[in-house]
Amino acid sequence: MYVTERAPRSGPRIAIVGGGIGGLAAAAFLRRAGLTATVYEQASALTEVGAGIVLAPNAARLLRRLGVLEPALRRAVPLDWGWEFRRWEDGRVLSVEQLTGVCEELYGERTYTIHRADLLDAIKSAVPAEQIRLGARCTAVEEKAAGLRLRFADGATADADVVIGADGVHSVVRGLVAEPQPPAYSGVCAFRAVVPVGAAPEFALRRAQTLWIGPGRHFVHYPIVGGQAVNVVAFTPAGDYTDESWSATASVEEFAAEFKGWDPRVTDLIAAGDVPGRWALLDRAPLPHWSRGTVTLLGDAAHPMFPFFAQGAAQSLEDAVVLAHCLAAAPDEPENALAGYEAVRIARTTRLQEISHGRSDVNHLPDGPEQQARDAALAEADPLVANGWIYGHDAEQLPVA
Repeated sequence: MYVTERAPRSGPRIAIVGGGIGGLAAAAFLRRAGLTATVYEQASALTEVGAGIVLAPNAARLLRRLGVLEPALRRAVPLDWGWEFRRWEDGRVLSVEQLTGVCEELYGERTYTIHRADLLDAIKSAVPAEQIRLGARCTAVEEKAAGLRLRFADGATADADVVIGADGVHSVVRGLVAEPQPPAYSGVCAFRAVVPVGAAPEFALRRAQTLWIGPGRHFVHYPIVGGQAVNVVAFTPAGDYTDESWSATASVEEFAAEFKGWDPRVTDLIAAGDVPGRWALLDRAPLPHWSRGTVTLLGDAAHPMFPFFAQGAAQSLEDAVVLAHCLAAAPDEPENALAGYEAVRIARTTRLQEISHGRSDVNHLPDGPEQQARDAALAEADPLVANGWIYGHDAEQLPVA
């Protein structure tokens, strides 16, 4: 049996299932709020699969307040240019937003790119090691008369008053909160690769988030690891491919074949990369509720979204800080606290799920009148301003009850 944390005088025993970015952020923000939580992670070490993410101002300001932004930035890349849209066949710039100076003026923080593992390491530094249980794969959560009991694959158990499911799209905890619904086939799959700086074309080393958009596909790249590598992620028709695992791989040849006929800068970057990962994007409708009693969800377990607005990790951080505020405000009434957390967060995350879902249709238009109208609209738009509701949002400014 795992040794369960004693409940602090000011709050309940809190168990967090999942030690990714969202789960560790929840533990860190709860600690900052004076509450103790234990993180149960199935892996034997805290690591992040995947590669790069965009750290927008709405995430950066929360990390700064937690005291972990500076450590994260030692391995991050500040972007000078963001949402640089280019045409698929010749690289013609359709739209680009200047970030340096403008982003700070509008939102008080810069935009960065960072490797997921580097961000996880920074957040982990705010969580005492004794609050993390590794090799603890949760298989079930049971409701008991005196609280909740977590069961683990090795036969161990742990008791808690509050359980937070931060265990991703295949969440075990979600079964206590929502009726199981199989995901829908989206018809889209993603490739990802990391290109070492020595092999990357100079074009790809610019401090820019570049998106090449074309018929049925789009291709994204930006520097990570302090400029020592380039993160590549691309979205293509899935065909009959339905594997959602981030550990699945493809071949460089399969990846390159998807972009045959595109600007040579795209195919050169693919050829320079390591063995690409490949996973299907499965579609999940927004949940009408993600809390029940003293069980709640966070991050991808609550609101998995397509990555087309680069907000998945940021929304996990926002969840974590709101959840900590709500539990700290009512530590003796955790059920009400979790209901309040959901009420604050669900409309925003649902909106992001919905617009992220629709973005692939816009990015993947075939050449023709609709594509020409889209390109004209991109040239006229300023996404940095248009998306102010995303980047300017301060998750700690909770509505007054």
